[in-house]
Amino acid sequence: MPTTIESPPRVTPSRTHSRWASLVVLCAGTLMTILDGNIVTVAMPAIQSDLGFSGPGLAWVVNAYLIPFGGLLLLVGRLGDLVGRKRMFTAGLAVFTAASVLAGAATSQGVLIAARAVQGVGGAMASAVVLGMLVALFPEPREQARAIAVFSAVGAAGGALGTFLGGALTQAVGWHWIFLINLPIGIAAWLAAVRVLAPERGAGLGRGADYPGAALVTGALMLTVYVIVGAGDRSLTATLLLAGATLALFAAFTVRQARTARPLLRLRLFRSRLLAGANAVQVLMIGTMYGFQFIGALYLQRVLRFSELATGTAFLPAPVAIGLLMMGLSARVVGRFGPYRVLLAGLVLIVGGMALLSRAPADGSYAADVLPALLLLSAGFAAAMPALTGTAMSAAREEDAGLASGLFNTTQVVGGSLGLAVLSTLAAGRTEGLVGRGAELIPATAEGYRLAFRVATGIALGALALAAVVLRTRRQEGNR
Repeated sequence: MPTTIESPPRVTPSRTHSRWASLVVLCAGTLMTILDGNIVTVAMPAIQSDLGFSGPGLAWVVNAYLIPFGGLLLLVGRLGDLVGRKRMFTAGLAVFTAASVLAGAATSQGVLIAARAVQGVGGAMASAVVLGMLVALFPEPREQARAIAVFSAVGAAGGALGTFLGGALTQAVGWHWIFLINLPIGIAAWLAAVRVLAPERGAGLGRGADYPGAALVTGALMLTVYVIVGAGDRSLTATLLLAGATLALFAAFTVRQARTARPLLRLRLFRSRLLAGANAVQVLMIGTMYGFQFIGALYLQRVLRFSELATGTAFLPAPVAIGLLMMGLSARVVGRFGPYRVLLAGLVLIVGGMALLSRAPADGSYAADVLPALLLLSAGFAAAMPALTGTAMSAAREEDAGLASGLFNTTQVVGGSLGLAVLSTLAAGRTEGLVGRGAELIPATAEGYRLAFRVATGIALGALALAAVVLRTRRQEGNR
C-alpha cells in the first residue's frame, strides 16, 4: 500500500510571507552552499601553489568541509524540528557566511582548513531543514511537485555552475574570491530569510533532544565520511578498522534509539518502504552523478587538454538543460505520470549517458564523446531528482519533516563521497597499472576513466533495478 502521510498544516500566503518568495529564499541559501561545495575544486592548484599544501594535505581543503557537513545533517535536521526550522536556517546562513569571509582571508593552511570546517557546520545547518520547510509551505501535491522541481533545479544547476565560477574567479581575480563572493550573497539571503520566511515554533528541546544519541550518530556519520574520503590515502587494514568502528557507533546508536523514551531518530521512519528505498536509490544515483562530474572534468583536462576555464564552460549545458527541464516539464510530467514512472525514465537516461562515456577514447572530442552524454545525464537527473525527492518526503509526517530532510541530505553526501572515492580509486589504479606495464600516459589515463565510467554505469543500473522493485506501489501496479 502507498504510505499514508499526515498532511502538514497549510501556510496561508500573505504579502510578507508569500510561499513562492519563501521558496526563492530557500533556493538562494541552498545555492550558496552547493556552489561552495563545487567551486573549490577548480581552484585547488592555485590554493596549493599559494599556501604550499602537499598533495595529501590539499585534500583536506575539501574533506574539512565534507566531514562536518555530512556528519551534522541528521542532528541539525532534528534540532530544526525542535527549535524551529527558520531559526536553524538563518543561523546556518550566518555561520556559513562568516566562515566564508575567514576562508577568503586565509593566509595559512591551518586557517583555511579551520574555516572550511566551520563552513561545513553552517552549510549543514542551512541545508538540513530546507526540504522540511518546503513540504510544509506546499502541501498540495501539484504545487509541491512544482516547488520541488524548482528547488532541485537550483541545486543541480549550482553544482555545475560552481565548476564554471571556480575557474572564472580563480583565473580573473584569484582563489580568495571563490569564498569572498559568499559575503554579499549570504547577507542578502539572511536579510531576505528574516523578512520573508514565516515564523514558526519548534516542538521544544525538551521533546526529542536525545543528546547521547546525537553524539553517537554525529560521530558515526563524521567517521563514515572520513573513512570514504580518505580511503585512498591509508592502508586497507586501517580502513577496515575505521569501518568497523563506524559500524559499532551506528549499532550503539540504533540500540539507544530503540530504548530511549525520546529518541533523536524515530526508527519507525525506516518502516516506510518509500522513504528507506528512496534514500537507498539516492546513494547510488548521486554516487553515479558525482563520479561523472569529477571524472568527466579530469577527462577534459588530462585527456582532451582543456584549461580550467574551458572545463567549467564545457559543463554549462548541464545547468541550462537541468533548469529548463525541471522548471518547465518536471512538475507537469510527475503530475501526469506519477513519480515512479518519471524516476525510472530518468534513471534509464542516466544509464544511457554513462554507457556513452564508457566509450570515450584518448583521441576523442567534446562534441562527439562528452556533450551527448552530458545532455542525456542532465535530462535523466532533471527527471529523476524531483521524483525521488517527492517520494522520500511524502513518507514523512509533519513532525518528522526536518529529520527526513536531514536524512535525505545525508544520503546525498554519503552517496557522493562514496562514488568519488570508489570511481577515482579505480581510475587511478587502472592508469597506474597500465603505465607500469609500459603504456603511454594519455591512453592509459583515458582507459582508467573508461573503467570508472563502466563501473558508474553498473551503479546506475543498480539504482534503476532497486527503484523498480522497492518503490513500486499497488497503485502503480494497478495502472500498468
